[in-house]
Amino acid sequence: MSERAFTWLVRLYPAAFRRKYEQDTLQLYRDRMRDERGLVRRVRLYRDLMVDAVLGAPQAWRNSYAEASADTLAGDVSGLPGFHLLDQEPLRAGAVAIGFVFSISALVGFGLVMRLPAPVCAARAGATLSPIEAVMDRLNRAIAAPRNDAGERAAVDGGSAQAQLTTNDAARADKSAERPLSASEKGQVVQGVAENLTAHYFDRQKALATMERLRELEKQGEYAGIVDGRMLAERLTADVRNATGDPHVSVAYSRNAIPNAGPARPTASALIQYRTVMLKQNCSLEKMEILPGNVGYLKFNSFPDMEVCGASFHKALAQVGGANAVIFDLRDNTGGFPETVAEVAAPLFDRTVAWYNPKQTQSATTLTPAAGSKLANKPVYILTSSRTFSGAEQFTYNLKMLKRATVIGETTGGGGHVGVFHRVDEHFGIGVPETKIINPYGGPDWDGVGVEPDVKVKAVDALNEAEMRAAKQILR
Repeated sequence: MSERAFTWLVRLYPAAFRRKYEQDTLQLYRDRMRDERGLVRRVRLYRDLMVDAVLGAPQAWRNSYAEASADTLAGDVSGLPGFHLLDQEPLRAGAVAIGFVFSISALVGFGLVMRLPAPVCAARAGATLSPIEAVMDRLNRAIAAPRNDAGERAAVDGGSAQAQLTTNDAARADKSAERPLSASEKGQVVQGVAENLTAHYFDRQKALATMERLRELEKQGEYAGIVDGRMLAERLTADVRNATGDPHVSVAYSRNAIPNAGPARPTASALIQYRTVMLKQNCSLEKMEILPGNVGYLKFNSFPDMEVCGASFHKALAQVGGANAVIFDLRDNTGGFPETVAEVAAPLFDRTVAWYNPKQTQSATTLTPAAGSKLANKPVYILTSSRTFSGAEQFTYNLKMLKRATVIGETTGGGGHVGVFHRVDEHFGIGVPETKIINPYGGPDWDGVGVEPDVKVKAVDALNEAEMRAAKQILR
């Protein structure tokens, strides 16, 4: 069965299903076509496809209808009743009469049920999935790792301090209804933001000028009409960024109370849980194989703590060490530990190189090559998508700037710089870059814009493109 014929087969499924799963389904088909060669395996593959089409398509249609109905009701946040509009034909009189009877019965039943303790209804976890949905749900399930860098202060990726407000302590804190901010409260927030900038921002002269600018705006009554906490945080963020010229400063508001102390070190139980999850998920190493032409292929979806996963990663790198080229698949990699990023990259070099990490105090550092590596002079290809983020972008950006790898796929997500989060008061905080970013490569990095690939293709086609280029490179 050709890929075009399979694409037509996928069109038997509803539009909602195709939007969610079509690209992943095509990639799964390509992988099986590549791996399952020979008459018996191909016959089994075609049988599976036809069975899935016959049994899976009806189930996918039923699931899509249920999800569409749930989304319609969930989106009705105004407190008004929601309706499904009938745009094909009017209801018949019999249907209206039956609906009337059922409505009256429901109202009576509702009145009786309200007198009883309300049961807790489970979510739609038990819904039957079609075969493709079941496979994709398993493959795309996120790896949950309860991790916070031990001993470090809270860092905010991309200057967004709001991420730090979703801690367990904040979730257990005050959830009272919001009330308008008073003039004195706003004054305290403005003063707190200014003081944190002058105390922590890496450019003190800019911080002092920004403090004066905020005080001037306050005197002019620019904040007088703002009574909502979130709106005040957004306005202060804009004013601070305009004054400093730094898009990584961010004022954040939390309806829940922000804890006084910074995040504590991970507990022993949290570390044990992290280790258990990582080992159960093979340290996010999803796939390791040798492709035709002796091309090594590694797909891993994070850069985990090497104290837990070092053995697994070193074993995987050793297994592709004898390949003629290596492909790193980071299309689903959302980052992790900067130390792991450097350790995975080290075997690709036979010399010391400048290494860039905007999340370190000393951002311009060096990378020492790994002793005895067989990958130092092999062609390297990195697969990316819009989901590639943070540490995965650091790995991709550095190897691209050092001209050590060819990047194939889509522009990455754009999560680079950090700011240290400081509490202003019970509900406001500010993310402040405390270190001037020094890029040893002299150019702008990926923060906010992502890493541009050397070869732009759809993420789903990136592996095929890399295999073709690796084969040509090896034959040279």
